[in-house]
Amino acid sequence: MFVSGSDRDCANWMADYGIEGAEGLALHHFYRAMAWLGEELGEKAQGALVARCVKDVIEEKLFARRQDLFTDLSLVFMDTTSLSFHGAGGETLGKRGHSKDLRPDLAQMILALVVDGEGRPICTEMVPGNTADVTVLLPVVDRLRTRFGVTRACVVADRGMISADTIAALEKLGMAYILGARERSSSVIHNVVLNETAPMVPLVLERQRGETQLWVKEVKVGKDRYIVSRNDAEAEKDKADRQAIIAGLEAQLKKGDKALVGNSAYRRYLKASGKNFKIDVGKLAEEARYDGITV
Repeated sequence: MFVSGSDRDCANWMADYGIEGAEGLALHHFYRAMAWLGEELGEKAQGALVARCVKDVIEEKLFARRQDLFTDLSLVFMDTTSLSFHGAGGETLGKRGHSKDLRPDLAQMILALVVDGEGRPICTEMVPGNTADVTVLLPVVDRLRTRFGVTRACVVADRGMISADTIAALEKLGMAYILGARERSSSVIHNVVLNETAPMVPLVLERQRGETQLWVKEVKVGKDRYIVSRNDAEAEKDKADRQAIIAGLEAQLKKGDKALVGNSAYRRYLKASGKNFKIDVGKLAEEARYDGITV
């Protein structure tokens, strides 16, 4: 039995949109097109993660088509995901690594997507599945400069892209950046940013599914600017999730604590008490500091 995933179901998805000239297309056409798009055009350039392929040429021509004298990529958003697959093939990209879809038993590839401030895709990059997120950002930024002539842009990426080397390299390139921060592991955020007592101001974001109410403030530490935001709805969810874990933890502790140590959700709230474990009240208070917080 075969279950249609996103690739095999694309022929059905196509019927939901009025795409002119697509009436005669069938599933095998899409598979052939995918193979053609991935055809390599030469050797892998120095510093590149993968070799140049047909897809790259099409992306560049589409970008040039909508470019005009005033085109300015003021914001470039980038994110990555892992795509796992069954069966043989994928020798160049298929590797085992950190699986974001919780299938570490399968080979996977990493897909990086770059979009502009209007939400329009600029390019995708496919890299081997054992590539760490933190090593993807700089090669993609470099390709933006060489492939699309982008010299002025503000790169926006999540905390998985952060490292001291990455930030130093972006500054050396003269690229502005907005990067998500690792709230729990950063001593600066833990000891300075979150202890800043300045009041937050309200900010309402309009979204397709309604408005999102945030509270925000800026904290300067040296030359760095940290923007702290609190989402009250997310804070309530974080609190409820933690209380549910604690309720389950208390019930399990009554049965014995040995099995709890192997459970990562439980282990973070435990501390040793003689030969046994008990709930760490100090850790609960510390975790509450981060409810609904993004930096």
